[in-house]
Amino acid sequence: MAATHATHVREPLPQFPRDFVWGVSTSAHQIEGAVDERGPSVWDAFTALPGRVKDGTTAAVACDHYHRYREDVALIRELRVGAYRFSVSWPRVLPSGAGEVSTSGLDFYDRLVDELCAAGVSPVPTLFHWDTPLALADEGGWLRRDTAERFAAYAAVVAARIGDRAKKWITLNEPAEHTLLGHALGQHAPGEQLMFDALPVAHHQLVAHGLAVRALRAAGITDIGVANSHGPTWPASPSAEDTQAADFYDVLLNRLFSDPLILGRYPDGIAELMPGGDIEADLKVIAEPVEWYGINFYQPTKVGAPLPATATTATEFGGVTLPPELPFAPREIEGRPMTDFGWPVVPESLTELLTGFRDRYGDRLPPLVITENGCSYEGIDDERRIDYLDGHLRALHRALEAGVDVRGYFVWSLMDNFEWAEGYRQRFGLVHVDYATLKRTPKASYAWLREALRVQQA
Repeated sequence: MAATHATHVREPLPQFPRDFVWGVSTSAHQIEGAVDERGPSVWDAFTALPGRVKDGTTAAVACDHYHRYREDVALIRELRVGAYRFSVSWPRVLPSGAGEVSTSGLDFYDRLVDELCAAGVSPVPTLFHWDTPLALADEGGWLRRDTAERFAAYAAVVAARIGDRAKKWITLNEPAEHTLLGHALGQHAPGEQLMFDALPVAHHQLVAHGLAVRALRAAGITDIGVANSHGPTWPASPSAEDTQAADFYDVLLNRLFSDPLILGRYPDGIAELMPGGDIEADLKVIAEPVEWYGINFYQPTKVGAPLPATATTATEFGGVTLPPELPFAPREIEGRPMTDFGWPVVPESLTELLTGFRDRYGDRLPPLVITENGCSYEGIDDERRIDYLDGHLRALHRALEAGVDVRGYFVWSLMDNFEWAEGYRQRFGLVHVDYATLKRTPKASYAWLREALRVQQA
């Protein structure tokens, strides 16, 4: 099972704190398969529509982790990481999103957690990674506030079953992407194209986070965080137009989801756009204290003013098609290597992001955890992935040296998987998956990380 690939000689990583958490991440819809053994989700409906997924595939089988989880836990154990961040499928536990609980669904996560504990790996469940139960979506989904209350009830069900062994919990994964790609632009499930009318989705997810924190606390969970995606925003030029566009993008992709969680308030001008009701009361729920704040980081973004309608610049950016009516336009970051997904590799921007968070939020900022960081590259001898991880871990260490309190780092992802609207075209895994046979083959990056962690733990 171990990788045996030779890799280029690199300097050892700088030493991280002894109690630093090392882990790998996955999500339920992307790896579990066994679609007939759970309730339907919005992603099942989305991928059934022609043209929604670029290679025409679905996650009906994916990596078949539901049946092969013991093999996958063995890979995690051998990698020497101390934690595994996985997501719980809401429709596997509550097929209709509320009401009757699926005993078999809960049993699966019970077995998975037992297997992880027996392997000496800490289970880190994420309660929501975009797979809203289809029954709830048909009733309005995240456009309705009561979905947040149903989410909290679901959180209580899961915590009651595995909370005695799973100690570190994550409420939501990337509400920004689920709002913008799923509800504003229609690039992800549920495929809505509401543009700025999708803002209630952001608010209701944030309320769901706060209510879930309370539900987890009531179940005795004392180590809770969230996983938000963030990255530095760079103006395309010093002009007022480009600077204003970049500021707006930064608010929309970054501060809309961090300010209310950390400061208990929305950025200026945002609260007025949220759905009716007592926003101030909701903000108190959203800002329920957490033990740590998770950051998913992949790249910075250069942003300028909207491009002229006559411009020949493609509207495809980072795998997403952007409509021309947006008040900003991402631009290419030149002179940098690119991943197979077309994302620029800029490790030092992780240091910039983390020190920027410290400077913005000061003593209000909880300890940080990098809950996702990784890249898409083809090949089992994936030296470019090693370069990416090596560079970003060194950038993370520089943030630690600068005084930023970062407690852990999770690689995305343990294995190749169903990459949402890309289907199986992008490979983020440390472990290669042959989708025809489901054979797992550790890559060179797996061997490199295992050796790096052996040195860290020596």
